[in-house]
Amino acid sequence: MSTTTRKKTREIKAGSIAIGGNSPVSVQSMTNIPIDNIKGTIEQITALENAGADIVRLAVLNDAALPCFKKITDAATIPLVADIHFDYRLAIGAIDAGASKVRINPGNIGDAWKVKEVVKAASDRGIPIRIGVNGGSINRKKYSHVTPEALVESAMENILILEENNFTDIVISIKSSDIYHTIEANRIISGMRDYPIHIGLTEAGFGFSCIVQSSIVIGHLLLQGIGDTIRVSMTGDPVQEIYAGKKILESLSLKYSPLKVVSCPTCGRTCEDIDLLSIAEAVEKEILLHFEKILTEKNMHITVAVMGCEVNGPGEAKEADFGIAGGRGGSMLLFGKGEIIKKVPAGEAVNELLILISAALES
Repeated sequence: MSTTTRKKTREIKAGSIAIGGNSPVSVQSMTNIPIDNIKGTIEQITALENAGADIVRLAVLNDAALPCFKKITDAATIPLVADIHFDYRLAIGAIDAGASKVRINPGNIGDAWKVKEVVKAASDRGIPIRIGVNGGSINRKKYSHVTPEALVESAMENILILEENNFTDIVISIKSSDIYHTIEANRIISGMRDYPIHIGLTEAGFGFSCIVQSSIVIGHLLLQGIGDTIRVSMTGDPVQEIYAGKKILESLSLKYSPLKVVSCPTCGRTCEDIDLLSIAEAVEKEILLHFEKILTEKNMHITVAVMGCEVNGPGEAKEADFGIAGGRGGSMLLFGKGEIIKKVPAGEAVNELLILISAALES
């Protein structure tokens, strides 16, 4: 179980999803194809939802995008956020078209009366507003370059605009492409207001580099109790953002997962005829295939170890519920809770492990 205590923030609702308060940390992403490709956008939203996304954001660029957005919201079964810049009418139009939340920067909306019109539309529909500030939207009249303080002050300027209009159904998002700036800015703003906070690292790149950098920022803030909803901003297929975000939450015990597979990196003690990577992949695949449903129904979580030798087996994986460890002569050890049960042929190890788990679940 997680030992992290989240800062208590006020709860807001984006459609069916609660953000903040006692609600779980939600995972978000954003579509990356033109909104006028209605069929493709709906298919991408469905793929994101199937991967585990809680909320999806779409860029609404102009008046022509509003009818498209309406058709998409009508088809969607997941809360959608309209990303708006500059034109207050687009924010109002997106709210009328069924947005569950709008993301704006009040500072670039323009005159105060325009912001009031957006606030009125959001209030009338019970729609929250996300204040989004990043390195490209700081107040350049006051700050020549990005700093945590510049990010926070720029965010507060926008928050105050909404508060002056008696609107507090707010989500705060402060992101930079700099890890340290992002962490510090979110730490500061968390101490200034109790609005829920959307966390992540913007312009984090792609692939492995993005996952590492985003995990540092998101993981660090969540371990400090900061963060109510997250996005791993990755160049490429946004479905990969969801997989990465869910894994971060599962690693911190902030999201339920029926299975954790631990495996060693292997070394010279691992027998050459044992392909531990293939075995570990098969273990994860087969356990989820056979037992995910029953584990989820019982709200159970099991840890399974796949280790390269007797040293890394029952010893280092003593706390695992079940495990197998490579041995010599084409054999593996089957063990549970650090106790060796029996030696089995390597080719039968995965099946023997499944039999052991099945028996335990039936008892």
